[in-house]
Amino acid sequence: MLSGIVTAILLTAFLGGAYWLFGMHRASDFDAAAQLPLEDSTKDDQP
Repeated sequence: MLSGIVTAILLTAFLGGAYWLFGMHRASDFDAAAQLPLEDSTKDDQP
């Protein structure tokens, strides 16, 4: 009985964390991070 309750609590915490991480309100952060490798870095390389 106790193990079932703990499992339910941990599942709820995992689903809540996954929703917080991948929720739509953070989509702009992920889009900005996805564009970082594509940015031109030559302006930083020049003295």
